[in-house]
Amino acid sequence: MAVVVGHPSQPRETEWKRRKFGATVPELQRLREWQGAEGVQEVVMESTAQYWKPVWIALEGEFELQLTQARSNKAPRGRKSDFADARRLVKRWRAEDLTVSYVPAAEQRRWRAMTRFRRQAIRQRVQLQNQIESLLEEGQIKLSCVGSDLLGMSGRRILRALADGETDPQKLAEMRDARVRASEEEVKAALGGQLHSLHCRLLRLSLDRVEQIDQQIGELDMDLGQAMQAHQEAIARLVALPGLGVDSAQQVIAQIGPEAAAFPTPEQLASWVGVCPGRQESAGVSMSQRSPQGNRPMRRLITQLAWAAVKAKESYFQILFRRWVPRLGAKKAIWAVAHRLLRLIWKVLHKGVSYEERGPLGLNKNALHRRKRRLLRDLRALGYKVILEPLPTQGSTV
Repeated sequence: MAVVVGHPSQPRETEWKRRKFGATVPELQRLREWQGAEGVQEVVMESTAQYWKPVWIALEGEFELQLTQARSNKAPRGRKSDFADARRLVKRWRAEDLTVSYVPAAEQRRWRAMTRFRRQAIRQRVQLQNQIESLLEEGQIKLSCVGSDLLGMSGRRILRALADGETDPQKLAEMRDARVRASEEEVKAALGGQLHSLHCRLLRLSLDRVEQIDQQIGELDMDLGQAMQAHQEAIARLVALPGLGVDSAQQVIAQIGPEAAAFPTPEQLASWVGVCPGRQESAGVSMSQRSPQGNRPMRRLITQLAWAAVKAKESYFQILFRRWVPRLGAKKAIWAVAHRLLRLIWKVLHKGVSYEERGPLGLNKNALHRRKRRLLRDLRALGYKVILEPLPTQGSTV
């Protein structure tokens, strides 16, 4: 790891000092002591893969740290070296010519780690479900055609029996739940295939992994709920928005913070996420307004929330979506809804206000009552203590 320290001696001259350190804990301790002896107050580094994290953790709290995107400090081809990169980084930082990355506090970074690990676990579960489906197809078994959820209660009982070697369609059909809409004859016809012994073993291993992943997801939900216990009020305000639940509210707070304090305006948040029009201008002519590349986890999340919001019956966002689709098309319309929803999320978190539905859904008291009961059940399942208080007639509503 190459380090360069610049000391301005005269307006046009700079005294440069350079040292090389390793990335182990003792070496990082030496780096911190050397920079302290040199009177360093601000440290700039590149965000290269994950290698910046140990350095950041070692220097955090001692210096003012800035993490910049490596692309903005790119060197000419054939003229790249560690010390040259470090020196150019300092020069471009002074010239305000670097793109700075947002690095949250240590506690929020732990929230991010939990939410992202949980998402990866869900992706693995989906992959396992597809693999199980492939195994059943090789055995000519069409269980997913007669059930809405292959890994539901009925589906798991039948899959366990198949993995244990059961081949009688009648016995397998009797394991289905009474709520399954398919008739007994349809279920028997779908289960009339035959699995090879190797397929049964692979099916058993896949089911064991699914149960393990489900247990891990449940543990992560509880850990995340306890970690965000101090911000349950912000979570409760977010889940009042159409399309958001407890899980998605926790993900939003893990990404932008409980107060969105790093983003002074909603426009800056939209630019960081990348859901606003971009600008590619030359000689006063706009070449493109394609959205900029933003934070990918947050872009994925806000897009999913926008689709959920427009499916909320007679909600404000559904009305907007239906109004914009004929003119913009479905993709651009959902992108506009995502932009509007993100600005609303910023206002709820940054200003501490509450959301009040003003669409036709606000007149449907039964629908609101059902939504309130569902949100209360989800919050209490995660260990939150919820106290309902009526909103004031005037003031903090959006």
